[in-house]
Amino acid sequence: MNQITKTEDRNVSLDRIRNIGIIAHIDAGKTTTTERILYYTGKTYKIGDIDEGDTQMDWMDQEKERGITIQSAATTTFWKDYRINIIDTPGHVDFTAEVERSLRVLDGAVMVFDAEEGVQAQSETVWRQADRYLVPRICFLNKMDKLGADFEGSVAMIEERLAAKLAIIALPIGKEHTYRGIVHVLDQKAYVWEDDELGAKVKEIPVPEDLKEKLAKTRIGLVELIAGEDEALMEKYLADEEISTQELVAGIRRATIANRVVPLYCGTSLRNKGVQPVIDGVVNFLPSPLDVPPVTGKDPATDEEIARKPDNKEPLCALAFKIQTDPHVGKLTYLRIYSGTLQSGSSVYNANTRNSERIGRLLLMHASKREEIDQAYTGEIVAVIGLDNVKTGDALCPKDKPILLEAISFPEPVISLAIEPEARADQERLAQSLGRLSDEDPTFRVKTNQETGQTLISGMGELHLEILVERLRREFGLKVRTGSPQIAYRETVTKIEEAEGKYIRQSGGRGQYGHCLLRVEPKGRGEGFEFVSEIKGGRIPQEFIPAIEKGVIEAMDKGVVAGYPLVDMKVAVFDGSFHDVDSSEMAFKIAGSIALQAAVKRAVPKVLEPIMKLEATVPEEFMGQVIGDISSRRGQIGGSKVRGNTRVITAEAPLAELSGYATAIRNITGGRASFYMEPSHYQELPRNIQEDLVAKTRGEEER
Repeated sequence: MNQITKTEDRNVSLDRIRNIGIIAHIDAGKTTTTERILYYTGKTYKIGDIDEGDTQMDWMDQEKERGITIQSAATTTFWKDYRINIIDTPGHVDFTAEVERSLRVLDGAVMVFDAEEGVQAQSETVWRQADRYLVPRICFLNKMDKLGADFEGSVAMIEERLAAKLAIIALPIGKEHTYRGIVHVLDQKAYVWEDDELGAKVKEIPVPEDLKEKLAKTRIGLVELIAGEDEALMEKYLADEEISTQELVAGIRRATIANRVVPLYCGTSLRNKGVQPVIDGVVNFLPSPLDVPPVTGKDPATDEEIARKPDNKEPLCALAFKIQTDPHVGKLTYLRIYSGTLQSGSSVYNANTRNSERIGRLLLMHASKREEIDQAYTGEIVAVIGLDNVKTGDALCPKDKPILLEAISFPEPVISLAIEPEARADQERLAQSLGRLSDEDPTFRVKTNQETGQTLISGMGELHLEILVERLRREFGLKVRTGSPQIAYRETVTKIEEAEGKYIRQSGGRGQYGHCLLRVEPKGRGEGFEFVSEIKGGRIPQEFIPAIEKGVIEAMDKGVVAGYPLVDMKVAVFDGSFHDVDSSEMAFKIAGSIALQAAVKRAVPKVLEPIMKLEATVPEEFMGQVIGDISSRRGQIGGSKVRGNTRVITAEAPLAELSGYATAIRNITGGRASFYMEPSHYQELPRNIQEDLVAKTRGEEER
């Protein structure tokens, strides 16, 4: 149990390692909270400020200029003999891939909320992401000093909207401008922070009289909650025996790691109050690598399920979860090491590509700063230089003990634009640079239209693409021109149909013969593509089936209605024939493509459009006008809630109708509203709009 992980600072056993992420809605205070954690743990000697552009974790120029986190940044710090590896993630939905891949490799998370806003739209999204990866978390109710901060209201909202069982660990002393500290429910003491010490010194004071009754009730509720989740404590509780603070802490830890409860703290990171108890919460309640189940995967050869325990003596198992282009050292590959050890200069096996890779230099990262190490151990998050052919989601292991890990899933892009270099001579350099950016970001796609030669880039939103284009100019020194944004429509089928594909060519000597029959059928929205073979009796030799699938996939990429990719459909090859001499993979690939297009044309194909989830916070007097504007954009109003002196309107609307929405809502409300949107789902385009889109697409092709 006591595996040693070595760093230049000190030796730390595995049970004293915490791999955590800081996650939240945009502007809830993730990076500010991370900066305070680094300052109070002694990692930095100056508190970085987002407004000043001097934070440690937001190190990119665009992050400093815009005051937002764009790329997740990793760092390591220490607190009371515990090593904490931290990843600070973006809050903007356009960079959701950074959150997705970070949560995939983290053992725990700190979820930050704005105490005035409560649960916001992206709060729900990242909470669901954490649920998907079974990541235990603690909550930090930030901005308790903000006008309109509401502790009870936020707690109720978290419990209601996120279905969370909250274990309240800290009660606020004061609110808004009078906020000064917390009453700690576990040790039943009150703490305040002195402004002139940047919050580094905590002062204990007597529990304020007006909070004594609330503290008693909250502690009773906490004991009841944890006893209800813990058999041993339930016996003591029912026997009316006293449960000690130490037993309660242990019970909260077990329930948190099991994802049954979520400890909650409160404070204000910007005003340097309440952060140290959160760090205590990280080490007290969030899991070590030993507390989470062993990582599981499959043997690439046999498909047999295998597991790797978190132990330095186990075979190496590491996941590449992030690729980053560093201007100084080139390509950096971030790894989470689940088991075994990794040495610089050693050779490892990529289970996904089935190729060997050589480890160059091993680095511990502190945002953009690097510390070189000779060896990495179980439980660590490190970066590697030299892995040129490794992509996000690849598993690294010994060649004689391979393990294929579950892939990281990413959302599909919803918006595209055309891009070209200003100088024709830069065409190849642009292609290489776009390739490097798409290696970094799995939600950034690059596609070339074979007919026109036009390069299209696709991403999660206009801001996403804007920042990537800016990176081309700054980091890669490319001058580029871009077209106007285009919506990432999709196509699908609406009924089951069959069709035949036959490719026969005879021109002296050996010919070409491929023949197959396909059936297409619709699947539910978001269920993706499935290809199956129902060939029996050797009607088509098994070696030609993958060629048919390849032809199907290539045909799906071009669509049949308006040239958009086909999605959410099942394709089955159920019959066909072959020629002993003339059949080839190429012939069956072409036959598969022909059959797919014919079947889709019969299956009443439809165009799908991306629908966005919209949340607008507006003053009461403008509510009617904003709802009217959303409705005029083919939007469906979901409801509205009162939040302070404003109304929060939730709706769903097509992305195609939301162009220029920021200007529109600003004009309607005189700049007093704010809004947030994120991709929700795809749905069928209304028939009249589909006809206009098809006519427009065909007109552009003819030109």
